[in-house]
Amino acid sequence: MSLINTKIQPFNATAYHQGDFIDVSDETIAGKWSVFFFYPANFTFVCPTELEDLADNYESFKELGVEIYGVSTDTHFAHKAWHDTSEAISKVNYPLIGDPTHRLSRNFGVLIEDEGVALRGTFVVNPEGIIKVSEINDNGIGRDAKELLRKVRAAIHIANNPGEVCPARWEEGAKTLKPSIDLVGKI
Repeated sequence: MSLINTKIQPFNATAYHQGDFIDVSDETIAGKWSVFFFYPANFTFVCPTELEDLADNYESFKELGVEIYGVSTDTHFAHKAWHDTSEAISKVNYPLIGDPTHRLSRNFGVLIEDEGVALRGTFVVNPEGIIKVSEINDNGIGRDAKELLRKVRAAIHIANNPGEVCPARWEEGAKTLKPSIDLVGKI
């Protein structure tokens, strides 16, 4: 079953964020765009490349009013230790949520039960808590922050411009489409 256009389930978690442990919940994310970026585990191989890529593009997300939440089934303590010991992860300025109970991973449908880790799931959540983008990759396939940023911009654009849709490879400022009977067969 798809999570698209469903409301995120209530949650409470602890994250490591810029030298502190903070509480994050469905209530604290309300009213702003959010990205939940699940990855299998700290101190692994593909994960630091993805989190560093997000860190390198974080300001672009912030300019859009979007908060990034990295999530793994590790604890917030492990996130701090990883941040303190990895050159790549030391660049991360967005919250890293610990999910040792697996509640978030289960809620978003990315938990590999037999292994106790999450798949590489990416979810864009609108200010009302509704999931607008859902992408799940095998754990051997890393993601691209610039493509995620393009999808976030598209989600924000269609939310702000009802009746418009963004075609393939749409970039901010490019022409959109307005579905109508007059457009059928003309693309």
